[in-house]
Amino acid sequence: MNHTDTVTTVLVANRGEIARRVFASCRRAGLGTVAVFSDADAGSPHIAEADAAVRLPGTAPADTYLRGEAIIAAARAAGADAIHPGYGFLSENAEFARAVLDAGLTWIGPGPDSIARMGSKVEAKKIMADAGVPVLAELDPAAVTEADLPVLIKASAGGGGRGMRVVRDLAELPDQLAAARREAQSAFGDPTVFCERFLETGRHIEVQVLADRHGTVWAVGERECSIQRRHQKVVEEAPSPLVEATPGMRERLFEAARRAAQAIDYEGAGTVEFLATGASEATGNVTGASEATGNVTGASEATGNVTGASGATGNVTGVSEATGSSADGEFFFLEMNTRLQVEHPVTECTTGLDLVDLQLQVAAGARLEPEPPPASGHSIEVRLYAEDPAQDWRPQSGTVHRLALPGRVAAFEVLREPGLRLDSGVEDGSAVGVHYDPMLAKVISYAPTRGRAARMLATSLARAEVHGLRTNRDLLVNVLRHPEFLAGNTDTAFFDTHGLDTLAAPLADAGAESLSALAAALADAAAHRAAARVARGLPSGWRNLPSQPQVKRYEGDRGAHEVRYRLTRSGLIADDHPGVVLVAHTERRVVLAIDGVQRQFHVARYGDAVHVDSSLGPVRLRAIPRFVEPSAHVAAGSLLAPMPGSVIRIGAAVGDAVTAGQPVLWLEAMKMEHIVKAPTTGVLTELPVAVGTQVELGAVLAVVTPAESGEPSAPADIEE
Repeated sequence: MNHTDTVTTVLVANRGEIARRVFASCRRAGLGTVAVFSDADAGSPHIAEADAAVRLPGTAPADTYLRGEAIIAAARAAGADAIHPGYGFLSENAEFARAVLDAGLTWIGPGPDSIARMGSKVEAKKIMADAGVPVLAELDPAAVTEADLPVLIKASAGGGGRGMRVVRDLAELPDQLAAARREAQSAFGDPTVFCERFLETGRHIEVQVLADRHGTVWAVGERECSIQRRHQKVVEEAPSPLVEATPGMRERLFEAARRAAQAIDYEGAGTVEFLATGASEATGNVTGASEATGNVTGASEATGNVTGASGATGNVTGVSEATGSSADGEFFFLEMNTRLQVEHPVTECTTGLDLVDLQLQVAAGARLEPEPPPASGHSIEVRLYAEDPAQDWRPQSGTVHRLALPGRVAAFEVLREPGLRLDSGVEDGSAVGVHYDPMLAKVISYAPTRGRAARMLATSLARAEVHGLRTNRDLLVNVLRHPEFLAGNTDTAFFDTHGLDTLAAPLADAGAESLSALAAALADAAAHRAAARVARGLPSGWRNLPSQPQVKRYEGDRGAHEVRYRLTRSGLIADDHPGVVLVAHTERRVVLAIDGVQRQFHVARYGDAVHVDSSLGPVRLRAIPRFVEPSAHVAAGSLLAPMPGSVIRIGAAVGDAVTAGQPVLWLEAMKMEHIVKAPTTGVLTELPVAVGTQVELGAVLAVVTPAESGEPSAPADIEE
């Protein structure tokens, strides 16, 4: 580790939200900042917030943010004397850390040797077992049998759900291994993967550690990150409800985390991740330092029982006391992240610590106090993604027209009192492309109690203006308000258990959407009158004799809406809303009285997209034009691109017979593979794309002519 204590300027070898987060702490510490950016990020907000910025030519991560030599050259060119890696990309790359130090720069992170020892998840488990930390055994992909199923394929060099696949059928293993290796190579530059037994349910608990070079190791606090999609965290909180409810579990977790850090002479901020699960789920896949499968050696030599797959009982030695069931707080090491975590704000808010500032201080040689400050209160973070959960989490791309939370909201600050924090990589007008993760922002609440933190966060999200891309906002609010979440009953199967279709349902019901469509029509009418050159003061659609109602059509999440209304001397007459009184309306704000209760509807229009925000719930509509261009129609059996991306593989040729559901081609978008399948059985008659073709949303990828004339074609299916 570099012992330089004269850091003046920090280059952040990352992008978006985490770059802005590090810059915020650097500014508070009086340090200069340098950004790097790809061509795809040329308009990113993180560039404007840095004192200097250096372009990395290209768009793909392999050409830009994964090029260590280019980043070091950028630091030298801009006069930076330290590099902070953020998370993802090169943050856990030991060779890059070593190259930074060899270049005479300060590396704000753990030493290269520590990174290397944890860089392979296979080797990491062996080290942890030797240190007395409970682990789940890894499986050689080539040796997996039916008895091992289901298994989880994991990328050895990375995280964030990239390169992770669940396999329940042995016949699917080769294809899933190949896909996982491609994703791992694309995301981390390393295709190495391994397998471990997949536990259908469990609690994902992690401990934040911080260590200096003088031998002090802090276990700062634990977080629970059990609610996940595609093995990527969606909701995180501190402290963990499970740990809070389990006597003695926190002490054992902290001891295990400190042992993990000490085992590799760790320095800086890091996270030790554990899976807490019941005895019935462990199924014998627990290994220790030099023990056979089924045994874990710990600190105190106290033993409990774990039931194996065959029903035999093996021994587990816990780090401080016996553990034998989820009720007792049993846990197993998953991995150690040798970097800052996405979810670090919840630890900051509950401890009052600026973890990035502490990273800067430790890298400069500072000593930590003997003990960390105590935690208090509760903090919850949700990740706002540009994706459609109802369509199998399909990522979205396009323009963020508006992203604003109501009330006073801090940005990149440690909350010292109850409130909300927004850490975002985008601003109004930002473009979200296909090259990087689709996370728009992290929204964090802090309050004295868990219930209040959940309520504050849910209400703020429900009333936020989120315009442009479809997001997972409604899902997040539904989770935060779910009785099982509020009771602390969360696990990694939360979406499966409680139904993704229910959790992803729009916040606004059919009645609210219908009223929002009426408000949109009235706002549109006000806009037309405001733009009129003559008789601007007359009502929309005015006639000196009674006439037909005005008609506007919209498509919403709840269905189609035909709004029929007239504005008369006596007020609004709306066919489907008898008794609704129009109180006021402008092109952006409509006030309606429904059953004597006045409600405000805030309307924003972007082309044919209309967003209506009210206390009844956010609504997104598409204005349907009166006349449709003939060119807008596509042939029956067309496979349309579900998102912008790059064609990476084609599974059929023109003239081939295909069956419904057969994979026709593969798209890569946002570092994930997506399979596009035939919508019907027939013949592939058109294939206008090839491997390497970049396609836009809605582009025709192929056409399948049904086997029987006149047979209807379903929309193209997609799998990720």
